[in-house]
Amino acid sequence: MNRDLISTLIDYDGSPYRNIKAVRESRSLFDDLAEDEADISAASLADALGKPYSPAPLLTRPFDYGIVITYPFLEKNRQQTRFSDDTLFGVWYGSEEIETTVYETVFHWRNFLLDAFPSENRVIRGDRRIFKVQCRGIVIDLRGKEQTWPALVDRYSYKFTQDLGHYLQDQNQNGLLVASARCRGINLAAFTPRILSGPMDICSLTYLTNLSQGPEVMVEKEPGKTWITIDGNMLV
Repeated sequence: MNRDLISTLIDYDGSPYRNIKAVRESRSLFDDLAEDEADISAASLADALGKPYSPAPLLTRPFDYGIVITYPFLEKNRQQTRFSDDTLFGVWYGSEEIETTVYETVFHWRNFLLDAFPSENRVIRGDRRIFKVQCRGIVIDLRGKEQTWPALVDRYSYKFTQDLGHYLQDQNQNGLLVASARCRGINLAAFTPRILSGPMDICSLTYLTNLSQGPEVMVEKEPGKTWITIDGNMLV
């Protein structure tokens, strides 16, 4: 691995944004299966007994499933991403700007829709949740190095960055800061949950698109009001 590429270390102390799938309104998991409130209560209790123990479930349940911090590190949840080929380890991604998380997740969401619903002629909705997470630790600083190593932000191939991720993970590095490949923003890629803590709920978002009518994705913070419009073709 080129030593000039990974020569800069910083003691990072920040609060990157994490953008995950969610719903704006809570729903009962069992209202379409149960006949009455007693059945719903029994089903909910059985479900709760199968989840990781928490001394304060009403406070911690959103995080007991590892959604905000630990989810990407669980073996069953590993996915191929820019810095992991999903064989040995997972990577947690956050962004220093909320808008960057939108561009990053819209890219992956729209690609999923194009694969799953290529001929749909209707508005498709996706609800998201934004969290801020405390991050403190020594990380590799790759900001600006994409000018010398453009493969860091290659939009079509992750081979270079996955090899880099394997090397840094083998070296027990905490993570890295790097330019986004989708917009003018900065991403944090964490290789371990030990540098992450204290998730804070920030806001909800809704993504809306009609694949048959164009590449645009409308993003709402407040229901019914467009906050950002993204041209999906510009993300490819």
